[in-house]
Amino acid sequence: MGIPKASVASWHPIDPAERGTAVPDAPDADIDVDPHLVDRLVRAQRPDLAGPLRLVANGWDNAVFRLGDDLAVRMPRRRSAAHLIEHEQLWLPSIAERVPTPVPLPVHAGSPTPEFGWPWSIVPWFDGRSAASIDPAERTGMAQALAEFVHALAVPAPSGAPHNPYRGVPLAEREDVVWDRLAGGRMQHAAELAVLWDHLVQVEPWSGPPQWVHGDLHPANIVVTDAAPPSSADLADLADLADHADLADHASLVAVVDFGDLTAGDPATDLAVAWLAFDAAGRAAFRARIDELGRRDEATWQRARAWALIWASAVAESTDGDGPIAAIGRHAVTQVLLRD
Repeated sequence: MGIPKASVASWHPIDPAERGTAVPDAPDADIDVDPHLVDRLVRAQRPDLAGPLRLVANGWDNAVFRLGDDLAVRMPRRRSAAHLIEHEQLWLPSIAERVPTPVPLPVHAGSPTPEFGWPWSIVPWFDGRSAASIDPAERTGMAQALAEFVHALAVPAPSGAPHNPYRGVPLAEREDVVWDRLAGGRMQHAAELAVLWDHLVQVEPWSGPPQWVHGDLHPANIVVTDAAPPSSADLADLADLADHADLADHASLVAVVDFGDLTAGDPATDLAVAWLAFDAAGRAAFRARIDELGRRDEATWQRARAWALIWASAVAESTDGDGPIAAIGRHAVTQVLLRD
């Protein structure tokens, strides 16, 4: 991918119609970030990469500015999460060499300055759209490639891997908080979920070495693009989905992003994407490819289901309305209650 050269007119005001909008269910920002600040940081540390800047997203933890045609700048917008960018800066170089899917390998690891006291990054720009923006039924086309990414990522992590008390840990360490959320009155189908949770927390825990875990693998952190509908033969390969050969559209995997929650632990954490991203058909395709690459036992899949429930309960507790994160949470609730 080409790197744009510096331009005399390196920044232009953002037309209100072009502004990236905040995720409706994201927490309020407590770090002020604007294009002028980003431009100064880029020019001070990587003047060779300076170019037109456009705000394209205000996410949960970071604001993202498109830089020229081929790059983006990730700027933390919450103090509590600002250090998470360092996980990407430190660990993505080795991970990128191993996984088959593009990831936001930093082009420049931005250093804190007196003006902006947190790390920041210049990363590749991936053309496409968030998987959260399409219907779950349209995500089946990315199931096989996403399974290959998850499988490749899940290898034993080094002893210095980041620790995350909320991801990759034994289910028993998250048991009480989930019970509290289920009793809090904000979750739909709480009674049914309570029965399920009571079963899942008793599943045999992970006993292998801590493996690399993305930690936040859900549709909003997956970039997809449209492609031609899969052939009947392709769908048959995807867990015998010949009855879906008339799909009008499906999405192809472009990249997996946002490794801020990267940690080491139970690989079932990332397998939860089977319930967070897919419907039953897509989940069958995803699971079939995972098991083809390296079969997981039933306990691992049940813990994965538990992690989807954990994620959905956290979303229910912290979001309101119809934003994309809340929608993923509601979808996960319906999916974990299915008996497939």
